[in-house]
This record gives sequence, structure tokens and C-alpha cells, in this order.
Amino acid sequence: MIPVHSRKRQYNDGSPNQHVKRQRVESFHSDEVSPSFESPPLNQPRRPPSQRVVSGTSCGTTSDMGHYSSLSAHKLDHVPKSPETPNDLQLYANDKVSAQMVELFEACRQQLSDLYRKETFRAQLQKDIQSLYPDARLYLTGSTMSGLGCRSSDADLCLVLRLRKTYDKAINVLSALLKLLRTLAYVDRVLLIRATVPILRFKEKGSNLEFDLNVNNTVGIRNTFLLKSYTHADIRIRPLMLVIKKWARHCEINDASKGTLSSYTLALMALNYLQIVRPPVLPSLQRDHPSCFHPSLDLDMIPNGSQSVPSYKSKNKSSLGDLFLGFLKYYASTFRWDSEIISVREATTLPKNAFPSWKSKFISVEEPFEKHNVARAVYEKDKFDTIKEKFAESYKILNEKKDLNSLLPLGTIIHKEQTGC
Repeated sequence: MIPVHSRKRQYNDGSPNQHVKRQRVESFHSDEVSPSFESPPLNQPRRPPSQRVVSGTSCGTTSDMGHYSSLSAHKLDHVPKSPETPNDLQLYANDKVSAQMVELFEACRQQLSDLYRKETFRAQLQKDIQSLYPDARLYLTGSTMSGLGCRSSDADLCLVLRLRKTYDKAINVLSALLKLLRTLAYVDRVLLIRATVPILRFKEKGSNLEFDLNVNNTVGIRNTFLLKSYTHADIRIRPLMLVIKKWARHCEINDASKGTLSSYTLALMALNYLQIVRPPVLPSLQRDHPSCFHPSLDLDMIPNGSQSVPSYKSKNKSSLGDLFLGFLKYYASTFRWDSEIISVREATTLPKNAFPSWKSKFISVEEPFEKHNVARAVYEKDKFDTIKEKFAESYKILNEKKDLNSLLPLGTIIHKEQTGC
């Protein structure tokens, strides 16, 4: 059995965030954003902000979100760079499954050319959106910037505006953008999706590249660079995450719109396993370096914060294959779905019975900043049962066969990633 933390933090109310001020989606009041959103040129030094150190590493400023620069979030020095060389990764690929994982990762991971393409699209779209909203700033978020993207990955965009925090206002903005985007020659198939966080979904014309655009869901910027920091903490994270996502997609349990797990939920589940396994592969970066991930850190400082986190040297030398097998086994037989909350923020699990509002949830995964349940899409018992069955079946198969092809059609996946069809 995989050893786990026994430490549980106790709380008195019904949510895991009583000691942290919650930053809500669409929380930009007009008095929280300065009138100027002018982006400095790339070669122009920025005025150094006063520093506030919460504790641990000093990473930047906390503020009332006083100014933003879209350029700072997209400079090439903030592009997710691979922390490993091929030779380094081979140290953890000394068995068949591990070698297959490295092969799949090298064939499927996002290339610099893919990132340039998405950034070029973002820059042009921001320019066109500013014809309606002159002070708008558009940020690439999600796997594109966290380093967890594949060649076929869609791109997430966060539009930052001065906006009262109401659902209707976000819908109004998206409705106006819907009309605008339908006039743009390089945009195709624009759709407004009225979800908990409403989005516009559209494609780059003439390609399969899809974008999801939200308004002021700035927690997505924060968690993007938290995940990026974790990928830099250990060279095994990116290939392991890519294989987990491909496995979940193949098992049809990686689609929140169909009542299963989002890619973000899967990433947090994987990170939490890597924190809990003994010896741990990862720490809690938020706990060890709170100033780098403070909830009120200025948006422009978030990429800098993630780059300021010192490297972590794990005593765990498990191969990639062993970690993937351990991940499957942990959620197949060790993790207690009915009584535990996954918490990457605390690097452990929290007891459900301390939080009454979480008790009825099939799967409980804490969002590291806003502390709500990111697995809330799983609300049907049959979908929950399917997810558990896939973990159990996959663990049994891989443990017996010792061949990743027994779980995934590797050749087909690699061909699709490399050809786009």
C-alpha cells in the first residue's frame, strides 16, 4: 500500500478556505483597475514595484490589481520551457513502460511553433477586441502556458476587463464579442456557451485549433502558473501528466461537459498523488513559497513568481512507469472517495466530514486558490462508477502486461498528434 500523510487540518465551517480570503471569478470592480492598461514595449524596463514578502521566497507585489500588461504574460522568457534534456529524462525510463511514456511525450508535447501560432492569434484578437473595449487585455492560459499542452491541445483565453462582478455583465460582454468575432476573417464557428463560467468557443479559420475565451476568470491565470511551477519542480511531471491525460481521454473520462473529469481536475489529482507518495516527488509550493502564489499577487507578477520558485530535489527516484502505475493503484484502491478531499494546496487530503457542503460530492478536488470543488461536473453515480472502474481495470491490466500499448493505442495517438488527423 502506498503510504500517505496522516496529518489532517481541522476547520470549523463548511468550506476549506476559512483562513484565506476568496478571490471570486469576475471580481473586477471598476475601482479595482486603473484607467490605464498601456503595455510597455518589450525592451522598456518597468518601474520596479515595492515588494511585499508574505514569507519564504520574495516573488513580487501584492496589490489591488492596479495594472496589467498582456505582453508580460507572453514574452518569450515566460514561455513554458522544458526543464529537462532527453538524457536527463532517460534516467527515469529504464523499463519498457517508462520508455514508451518518454516516446509518447516527445512525439506529442507542444512545440514552440505551436505556441507561436497561438500567441500570434492572441495578439491579433486582442487588437480587434480593443476596438470594442480599448482597455481590454487578453491572456493565454491553461495547458498552452503551463507546459502541459500537446500539439493538439486547445487554447484557453482570459479577457481582463473593468467589470462589475455579475454573470449578466460577463454574458453581455461575450454576446458583444460573439457579433465581433463573426465578422473576423480568421475566426470560425463561434459559439456562446452559458456555463458556470460562460465562454465563447471558436476555431482558427482553416484549422482545427480551438479556443475558449472567458471574461475575468483570472484564477485561471493563477493556476496556470502554479501548474507551470510544478512542472519545473521535477522533470517527470510533464511526461507523466501527458500520459495520464491521453489515458483518461482514451477511457472517455476526460470531459467535464459529459460529466467526467476535466484536464485540470486530472492534473490536480496527479499532483496530489505525487505529494502523498513516499518519499514525496513534490511538496506544496503554495505552502513552501506563499509569496510567489499569494491570491492578491499582481497579474503581471504571476509569471515572475512561478520563475522564482527554487528547484525541488526529491528523494523519490521512481521511474515514470512506476509513478503512472502507482497513480492508477492509488485511485483504484487507496484513496477514499467517500471521505477525502484532494488538496494540492496542503499536499495531503482533507476530511470531508469537516466540510458539510462537500459530503454529498462523488469526487472532491480542491481548487488551490478559490477552494471550490473542481470535480463538481461528476454528479451522476454511473459516471462516478465508470471513473473508478477505469482506474481499477487499467491498474490491473498495466500491472500484468507491463506494456503501455495494453492501455493506449500509442501508434494511433502519435500519428494523430503529428498529422492533425
